[in-house]
Amino acid sequence: MTRSGSPDSGAIPTGVRRLCKGDLAAAVELSALAGWNQTADDWCMLMDLAPQGCFGIESDGALVATTTLLCYGQQLAWIGMVLTKPDYRGRGFAHTLVTHALHAADSMGVKTVKLDATDQGQHLYERLGFEAEGSIERWSRPGSASPPADLGEFDSNQLKELDVIAFGADRLAMLVELGKRSHVSTEANAYLFARAGRTTAYLGPCVASDSQTACTLITSTMMKSSSAAWSWDLLPQNHNAAALASDLGFTRQRLLTRMRRGEKLRGRDDMIFAIAGFELG
Repeated sequence: MTRSGSPDSGAIPTGVRRLCKGDLAAAVELSALAGWNQTADDWCMLMDLAPQGCFGIESDGALVATTTLLCYGQQLAWIGMVLTKPDYRGRGFAHTLVTHALHAADSMGVKTVKLDATDQGQHLYERLGFEAEGSIERWSRPGSASPPADLGEFDSNQLKELDVIAFGADRLAMLVELGKRSHVSTEANAYLFARAGRTTAYLGPCVASDSQTACTLITSTMMKSSSAAWSWDLLPQNHNAAALASDLGFTRQRLLTRMRRGEKLRGRDDMIFAIAGFELG
């Protein structure tokens, strides 16, 4: 399988180990305890794309903390799934895991590391050298049904250049894998993914060179599953995305902070109408 990166910093600190598919149920439980929307498929994709970049800590015979590092070449790496079981918080597990992930990124010469931080995690990341870059907002719309069941096809040759311009790095391997389990809509200058989540359908990623095309793709997907519960993570600086979310009945639910460590790297926020996920960028 083509991978986005294979971080390997050599020796792993005492208590830290790499995750494997045998950890899947425990990892899903951790993200569910945090109220997150990721599914077992989301965890499997991370383990497949970055088998050397998924880390965990065990205590009392169980997995109690995780962190993932997904590399998009040497240009950018993304930290996600920073989770600690509630009863084990305050013991420095997140600090240990994120520090190890950063060492792995440094050992590969990755120029920029990013993540989307909750309020609870932001101070930890600041101590580790991250700086705030902007905001990320979670918008939601209630419902009960599932997202569109038909799967599309992501034309990687057609849309790779568009995505690199918008995102700022080559994440094609991730998009191809994500496309295998997503409803995919495309135009010559735009694409939209929608997939099942643990509690709601998830809208994103969506990249478009103009707001009208993005509006057409997103509205069409909403119409195909008008009664579904949806989550949509967007960059509020893309005012067209936020306005469209409001028009379609979404309301703002959460605010996170996008943070960066290393070289500045920005794509075209005005082209990003939905991110791929807090753990993916």
